[in-house]
Amino acid sequence: MSDPNKRFTHESLADRKTIKTLLSSLAKGFSKGQMTLGDDKDELVLKTAGLMDLRIKAEREDGRCEVSLRVSWSDPEAPAQRKGAPRIES
Repeated sequence: MSDPNKRFTHESLADRKTIKTLLSSLAKGFSKGQMTLGDDKDELVLKTAGLMDLRIKAEREDGRCEVSLRVSWSDPEAPAQRKGAPRIES
């Protein structure tokens, strides 16, 4: 059985066209409900969920610009972990 806890990371210099292509591929993956991220070494397949948390952050500081996009969700194929009833003690 494969390890369900897997990570993919990639960092490189890229031009606008390459970044646009990668973002378009991510958009298609969200539309299809599944995306595969990979490079020469690793590959990670993610299935998307109905509702997802989205964070977009942008800043310009000291001559540098940055846009950060974070999307997170619960794995639809992972068994739901049930929490016990809440308990309050006083």
